Amino acid sequence: MLDDVLGLLILAVVAGAIKAAGSGVALSFFDVALIALKSLAFLVGAIVIGHLLMPRMLHGAGRLETRGVLLTLAISCCLFLAWAAAKAGLAPIVGAFAAGLILDEVHYKNGRQPERDLSDLLQPVSTVLVPIFFVLMGLKVDLRLFTRVDILAVAFALTVAAIVGKQICALGVIESGVNRLAVGLGMIPRGEVGLIFAGIGATLMLPTASGVSQPVISSAIFGAVVIMVVITTLITPIALKWSLGRKRARKREG
Repeated sequence: MLDDVLGLLILAVVAGAIKAAGSGVALSFFDVALIALKSLAFLVGAIVIGHLLMPRMLHGAGRLETRGVLLTLAISCCLFLAWAAAKAGLAPIVGAFAAGLILDEVHYKNGRQPERDLSDLLQPVSTVLVPIFFVLMGLKVDLRLFTRVDILAVAFALTVAAIVGKQICALGVIESGVNRLAVGLGMIPRGEVGLIFAGIGATLMLPTASGVSQPVISSAIFGAVVIMVVITTLITPIALKWSLGRKRARKREG
């Protein structure tokens, strides 16, 4: 979770700097610190208030006989916080991320139904919307980029950085007996969050010396990011199976 929070803070600062550059205003260190503090304050405030209010709201809504009220309440919370983040000058993903933290461990109990969590409720919605999201991201990719050696080299470098970086992070696991290799491999995938960040970068325009604005993340870089996401997503299950199998084999031999 910490890496996502840091990523959101960096995204907020970079987006603020680019918007300031687009309007011709120089961004000072104070402005950067202010954007970071505003983002952090929004996240902390939304999470604190949400954890105080949402359990009571969901518990009360669970008593209603109306079908789908809890799912509607959860989605409304996500959309509201995304809207609030946009109004605060932040990326909507900041609000959506805060909503995910608020609703993550919240359970309810309806008098006539067994206890369920929100992931069960959201499963039908995600089944429909997640493929649409990835299709929309795929439509932004120029398939001709997959034949360019320079783009493939950038994608390979990003993939190596993702793999090596996660293995370095896994070294921080101090508990004895933990398969650090499996922990690092499990952190490799760079999925929808990476695509969202890249998509936001593709919409941010930066003015050039010629006066023509260009996106911060070009179509070439966006294509390299997509290739990296695909590779890390596909290799992780295979690598995890190999790592866990090797661990079990060593235990049997011992």
